[in-house]
Amino acid sequence: MRSTSGCAEPSPTAWPKVDRRGIRRYVVRHTKQLVDAFALSGQADLVAQYAEKLPMLVMCQLLGMPDRYGPHLVSACLDLMKGSQTALASNDFLVDTLRELVQQKKGAPGRDFASWLIGHASNLTDDEVLEHLRLVLVAANETTVNLIANTLRMVLTDPRFRASLAGGHMTLPDALEQVLWDAPPLSVVPGRWATGDTVLGDQPIRQGDMLLLGLAAGNVDPDIRSDLSVPVHGNRSHLAFSSGPHECPGRDIGRAIAEAGIDTLLSELPGLELRAEADELSLTTSWVSTRVNSLPVRFPPRRATPAHPARQDAAAHPPASAFAAGARQHGQHHTGTARRPWWKSLLKLR
Repeated sequence: MRSTSGCAEPSPTAWPKVDRRGIRRYVVRHTKQLVDAFALSGQADLVAQYAEKLPMLVMCQLLGMPDRYGPHLVSACLDLMKGSQTALASNDFLVDTLRELVQQKKGAPGRDFASWLIGHASNLTDDEVLEHLRLVLVAANETTVNLIANTLRMVLTDPRFRASLAGGHMTLPDALEQVLWDAPPLSVVPGRWATGDTVLGDQPIRQGDMLLLGLAAGNVDPDIRSDLSVPVHGNRSHLAFSSGPHECPGRDIGRAIAEAGIDTLLSELPGLELRAEADELSLTTSWVSTRVNSLPVRFPPRRATPAHPARQDAAAHPPASAFAAGARQHGQHHTGTARRPWWKSLLKLR
């Protein structure tokens, strides 16, 4: 199969199986490291200091990159997506980094996504592997940043969400799905061209016309959702990840990063609350997405203590790839004292 750019594409059904347990280990480790950077201050911006950093750090692990790549790629990818004056230079840095990774993995393959692409039966060229990695890294980062930021905004500002949690009716996965309905990470997906003349929704489409897929618009179709205030718990029929044979193959990765990241963040910061009124939060709305710009929060400052040995070990010895079968991880479980549910700290329940 070939993409519109002419690159060979592995079949989406043949993508490596995602091990959610392995992804969670990456997410928990990097979340704790990010929280450590601001926990002593008692305040933070959860967009700039958390949501914009976590997905790239995790994706670097999944692609088989060393830890040192992560912080630099966070900055480069954010700059690239903003279209700044240095965006081209940031793209060059991203491409050079991925080219170096491809050469490393060709000589010493591992249990990671880059090695999987290199060894795929499609016999991808080095350039095709690089472009696949670039697309996956940028697309997964931007959409997951949006999902985490918008879900945190809901957690911190929506009284219906807190009331539902207090009554035990909404879980964090429910909240994620609600956000995927109401504020999908991508509002519009561009880049489809009609291969023939047709009519869709009484609108004539000619061969060669470029089509813009309105995912957010589809999610509020009045024939599907006549009352947008009604919760959609347990309903995953939204179009946030598109649908059909071209449905996003990374949907489970995005959900896993967002769910584990938010759960861990709120557990690490009991008493977390917004430092601004909900209507004071500004949004950036482009033709492809909408996301909150900043989430200023406060919380009881953490006391200065030596780093926990387990956290140091995790940083020094990254876990096996989350794309692996996970057989060596099934017997491993988190141990420690029981913690109270994170939503109780939000509600100040005892």
